Amino acid sequence: MSYPPVKKDPREDPGNYSPISLTSVPENGMRFLLETIASQMEQLIGKSQHGFTKGKSCMTNVITFNNKVTLSVDLGRAVDVVYLDFSKAFNTDSHRLLLDKLARYRLDRLSVRSERNWLTGCTQRVVISGFY
Repeated sequence: MSYPPVKKDPREDPGNYSPISLTSVPENGMRFLLETIASQMEQLIGKSQHGFTKGKSCMTNVITFNNKVTLSVDLGRAVDVVYLDFSKAFNTDSHRLLLDKLARYRLDRLSVRSERNWLTGCTQRVVISGFY
């Protein structure tokens, strides 16, 4: 039996062990599929895209936005901001439309088929303390 690596003593303190991530074979397969899709889609994603882009995040988006607004105000330009919440739109997105779009962007057939198999009958839920 293997144990997680100890970061420091005393060994009796669980906080002194490095965490270990146990991933399943399907999860590793999905990670590979995600990397394949991401590498094929990089050329279609604009430089202003921050979400789901390697090396960028919500924080880099906020910083970029703040810099642009600050520069515009410093130059005496008017600035209008409109906030939209699309979070619910993605809960109702059609899997068929997503798969058709991936195929239109010339994602290879094996990746599209794998994605279709994964999405077929797929349900998601959030469980907190045994309640959902």
